[in-house]
Amino acid sequence: MSSIAVIGTGYVGLITGAGFADLGNDVVCVDILEEKIAKLRAGEMPFFEPGLEELTRRTADAGRLRFTTAYAEAIPAADFIFITVDTPPSGNGKADMSRVESASRSLAPHLRERTVIINKSTMPIGSGDFVSQIIREYAPPDADFAVVSNPEFLREGSAVRDVREPDRIVLGGDDPVAVEAVAELYETVNAPIVKTDLRTAEMIKYASNAMLATRISFINEIAAICEGFDADVRVVARGMGLDARIGPNFLEAGIGFGGSCFPKDVKALAFMAAEKHLHPQLLNSVLDINQDQRRRFTRKVLARLAEPGASTVGVWGLAFKQDTDDMRESPSVDIIRALLDSGVRVRAYDPVAMPAARALMPDVTYCDDPYDAVCGADALLLLTPWNEFRQANMERVREAMRHPVLLDGRNIYDRREIEALGFTYVGVGR
Repeated sequence: MSSIAVIGTGYVGLITGAGFADLGNDVVCVDILEEKIAKLRAGEMPFFEPGLEELTRRTADAGRLRFTTAYAEAIPAADFIFITVDTPPSGNGKADMSRVESASRSLAPHLRERTVIINKSTMPIGSGDFVSQIIREYAPPDADFAVVSNPEFLREGSAVRDVREPDRIVLGGDDPVAVEAVAELYETVNAPIVKTDLRTAEMIKYASNAMLATRISFINEIAAICEGFDADVRVVARGMGLDARIGPNFLEAGIGFGGSCFPKDVKALAFMAAEKHLHPQLLNSVLDINQDQRRRFTRKVLARLAEPGASTVGVWGLAFKQDTDDMRESPSVDIIRALLDSGVRVRAYDPVAMPAARALMPDVTYCDDPYDAVCGADALLLLTPWNEFRQANMERVREAMRHPVLLDGRNIYDRREIEALGFTYVGVGR
């Protein structure tokens, strides 16, 4: 059993802490927000993630997971310190490292014996050196530490499973002993481990997210071409995906990607490339296509409303993907705001994301269930593919609507079945 301190109790920090506690380690999570720590001690989760509440409560009840606001309580006894604070984008795409810098300064004075400091957050290439420099400046003269990069690859909605069954573990560092020590933390996890230097490990994270985002933008551009030629992008994607060189994952056309990772990381990688006097045209195109998808879908909606200023649309789904309440960079926000600006009234429902959505879009009418959201609507917009919407009673939906028009932004419905029920169906690339 190792003693672990996790700095930050956001998405990455809380799941990382609970995951290592589940492996039998003694974990202390640190956050400067007293209210947040008080709620975590009471068993209240700061965000929705399937399985996390049960995992957190169980490991906390077993005494292996604790929460504090005091660095002095968590750091001195820690063998490993994970930095998991946010690195949000600035206006030009550059990652904001102020929270990483603050966390590094705060933990450094409490270092005592040999400690491995692990950058878990997605940080720009060169951040390992940045963190080392700060800690060296503020740590006691006799502090012995090493910095290792161990980027996270958690997927919202399945992060608890990803902690237990990761695709791979990436470790980067200039101290082989420190890298091996972190590898031993994962010795009971069945996953390949990639060991490399600091900067290569940092690059693996950015390159991975950029590749996945590129696949999404690629299939969305193909979807636009399919619409022009009356082809079906779903069948195109399936035919492509059967090629072992291509594969089927992330080839689902829709309204574009969102969330806390893909938009931020592609922008940050493009910024870093530009700083080196490179021209990251592919990365910039990925971002442009992603924004175009939202605008294209909005135009489809407006084209099917006889009088936008006198129309009401029902919206199913607000989070950027199912099984999360994360509204960061969600396509629904851009689409709904554009409709509101055109005078359209919006009634919306999401199983878990409505509290977060209210703060972003107060002019929307939030409903208690999906059927209330379509009452009197001139169109229904499917924006997040929750299973609840896949299993909805569509005959009841049609009867509740003023005009049965369904715009399926995630291509989850069978067009023939929907049209047989009396709907006008509009998908993406179909």
